[in-house]
Amino acid sequence: MKKLSDPRHLKRVKYIENIFAYSCHKKSVSSDPNFKKMMKYFPKIDKLIEKAAPQFPVPKIAKIDVAILRLAIYELIFEKHEPPKVIIDEAVELAKTYGGDGSPAFVNGVLGTLYKT
Repeated sequence: MKKLSDPRHLKRVKYIENIFAYSCHKKSVSSDPNFKKMMKYFPKIDKLIEKAAPQFPVPKIAKIDVAILRLAIYELIFEKHEPPKVIIDEAVELAKTYGGDGSPAFVNGVLGTLYKT
C-alpha cells in the first residue's frame, strides 16, 4: 500500500466494511454485484482459513480479521488481478489499521501459509 487515498485501497476498505457487516447480520448489506459474487465463496474461504490456522476456528477469530482474510483470500485465489505479495502486504496493512495488536501477524501467517501451499 503506497497511499491511503489509492482507489484500490479505498475499494478494499469498503469491501472489508461490507464483509464485517455481513458477518454481524448474516445478510448482504451491499448491492454491489462484485460483493455478492464474493459472498458465494465465503464457505470455501472459511475452510481455507481453518486449514491454514487449524487452532483458530473461524467463529473464534475476530470478525475484522475474518473480513480482512476473506477479502485477501478471495483476491489471491479466486480473482487473481494483483500479485500475491501486493495482496498480502495490503491485508497486513489493513490489519494494522483496523485489527488488534496481534492481527497483522495472524493475517500474515494465515496468508503466508496459503500462499506457500
